[in-house]
Amino acid sequence: MEDAYGFEDYFPSMMERLGAEGFMRELCNGFCLLMDVSIGLITYESLKRNTMNLGLNDLRDDELIYMLAEGDLDGDGALNQMEFCILMFRLSPGLMDGSKQYMDDVGLIHFQP
Repeated sequence: MEDAYGFEDYFPSMMERLGAEGFMRELCNGFCLLMDVSIGLITYESLKRNTMNLGLNDLRDDELIYMLAEGDLDGDGALNQMEFCILMFRLSPGLMDGSKQYMDDVGLIHFQP
């Protein structure tokens, strides 16, 4: 699925190929790449450091802050693993189209922050 800005949403095809459990493992691996290992959360500092390590140097500080705020459901200024996974679902147009089924498949349907 590609939009007018060139964004291609690979999550639906990943879900189909890997299955719900495999897809969730990959999301969790992505979380681990971005988190501060000492506290087990994605913080502004860990996001900035790790996006630079991934070659995403062009992200501005305000964009990183917005990304954190967008997913921060409990208001602590950081993302835990569940918040990260929910944010990734919300940012995927393809997954949101079938969100109830996908979220039920991965066990997020009953999550309440």
